[in-house]
Amino acid sequence: MTDKPDTISGTGRITTVRRDSLTFDVYDDGPADGEVVVLLHGFPERASSWRLVAPQLHDAGYRTLAIDQRGYSRGARPKRRRDYRIEELVADVMALVDVAVGPEGRVHVVGHDWGAVVAWGVAQQHPDRVATLTAVSVPHPMSFVTAMARSGQVLKSWYMLAFQVPKIPELVVGRLGKASDRQLAASGMTREDLDRVQREIVDDGALPGALGWYRALPLNKPRDMRVKVSVPTTLVWSDGDIAVGRWSAENNHRWVEGPYRLVELKGVSHWIPTQAPDELAEAILDRLGSASTRP
Repeated sequence: MTDKPDTISGTGRITTVRRDSLTFDVYDDGPADGEVVVLLHGFPERASSWRLVAPQLHDAGYRTLAIDQRGYSRGARPKRRRDYRIEELVADVMALVDVAVGPEGRVHVVGHDWGAVVAWGVAQQHPDRVATLTAVSVPHPMSFVTAMARSGQVLKSWYMLAFQVPKIPELVVGRLGKASDRQLAASGMTREDLDRVQREIVDDGALPGALGWYRALPLNKPRDMRVKVSVPTTLVWSDGDIAVGRWSAENNHRWVEGPYRLVELKGVSHWIPTQAPDELAEAILDRLGSASTRP
């Protein structure tokens, strides 16, 4: 059950959203009367990962709601693995949507990395509440899973298995900063982004909750992944992504029934929102313009 939220600041902006006993931090910016775009961050980042993209959406007249998700917000860090199942992550987003536009309103949804997984889930489970979907880096769950068997994706995803081990990943990232820095740097992260991960994730105590998303993977319902998406959708993928291979990106259309576009960025790493914000904003705006949240 969702608590009645007390989330609106004196300026009329949403600053926090409550769901059950959890409180999520929200960053509400852009024209107050603009169509709402919900921005969902990935691992190991927070809402600040959208800092270069969001202003471009504001300039185009859109209002953005960037949320620090479950495990990341200081007031929303449950301990159990089961608390990080996709159904819970999707319900968190829907609590924000209800506050922003009411129980019948629609929003645009944009997600990167794990945020894209949640965005796919929102579109699968609540298509009537989603005007458009823009997934960044990560394709439809079934495209990703199928790629494990039909391509080299399983080799790229070795870390998902490693993260299942209790406590060791926290020790490696928390105490051996240089080692984890090398792994993230190899994925394309810049020094600025590495410092942000250290400050916002490790130092702030968000790492155990962030890893909880991976540890809950065996607890998710396989049938939920198989639902095709019917809303207008764009997948933005980069050919320098070492975490997500080409097969799943190029075959993603098989799981989308609505209008669909694949945007491939050349020479860009996995960290598209901070490394190619202009190109990403252009792709998002193109998708946003294809449908309105208004009657």
